[in-house]
Amino acid sequence: MKATLAPSSLISLPRHKVSSLRSPSLLLQSQRPSSALMTTTTASRGSVAVTAAATSSVEALREGIAEFYNETSGLWEEIWGDHMHHGFYDPDSSVQLSDSGHREAQIRMIEESLRFAGVTEEEKKIKRVVDVGCGIGGSSRYIASKFGAECIGITLSPVQAKRANDLAAAQSLSHKVSFQVADALEQPFEDGIFDLVWSMESGEHMPDKAKFVKELVRVAAPGGRIIIVTWCHRNLSPGEEALQPWEQNLLDRICKTFYLPAWCSTSDYVDLLQSLSLQDIKCADWSENVAPFWPAVIRTALTWRGLVSLLRSGMKSIKGALTMPLMIEGYKKGVIKFGIITCQKPL
Repeated sequence: MKATLAPSSLISLPRHKVSSLRSPSLLLQSQRPSSALMTTTTASRGSVAVTAAATSSVEALREGIAEFYNETSGLWEEIWGDHMHHGFYDPDSSVQLSDSGHREAQIRMIEESLRFAGVTEEEKKIKRVVDVGCGIGGSSRYIASKFGAECIGITLSPVQAKRANDLAAAQSLSHKVSFQVADALEQPFEDGIFDLVWSMESGEHMPDKAKFVKELVRVAAPGGRIIIVTWCHRNLSPGEEALQPWEQNLLDRICKTFYLPAWCSTSDYVDLLQSLSLQDIKCADWSENVAPFWPAVIRTALTWRGLVSLLRSGMKSIKGALTMPLMIEGYKKGVIKFGIITCQKPL
């Protein structure tokens, strides 16, 4: 929930039957596209050039994301701490956890993601890390402390970047971690310099999933690991061309509040990574493991402290709170999936 983006041309995709990625225009939508807004033209060598109207929509999305996190990050930190992502829970967990229990679940999400990717504490190769969509830097500071690595976080929100740097200084980690406003689709880094490329719940904000993945691969060092943890829609069944209208309508309503473009599936990400010849590609559906998260967020929002903080934070926070039940509905009906996709860049 912490991403950066920019307009760009789309890279060619493999000719698989995928959902959102099948139509380049869908990569740019924050709700169902109008023909005027989403017109595209075919350029040389089969690439897709984004028109001025589409570029304008991406810029509006970019500004919306920045404003959303500028306004809401303080509230999130006050209630939930410095990790702006889901927690990882045991499946079918019915235990009512304390606030500290939920924060421990957020740390567990980091640990489970590293474990799934095969990145262990004994891993001596992790020396440089980029946190793409870093929020207020919780993952970066944790990973830097765990591995003794240097971490650079990027976010679209100036408020998040400043707060992340302030927290790093307060924890005496400024020599190891730093944060800046930068674009996830045009990262200001040289090729092949990061041993770990980390994207924790930022992919859902990317209007061009192909360019997003290509940038992650570009900045990864040979042999480096890439970890993408993101909101997805369900995989399409064989012969299915798109989500059902009611499913798309549900996602559209969430998109309007959280400034999201078109969703894609976990299998879409796998197809993209395969098209770039990545190795050791793995994916999993962790929807059951995050099921307690949104109900817990709603419970905290309905406390006296939560309500006061919500009203003080502003209208975007209030709209976000009102949209949370739609996330629960999406998970329960199987439309929304919480996916992890990992791979390794060839040596």
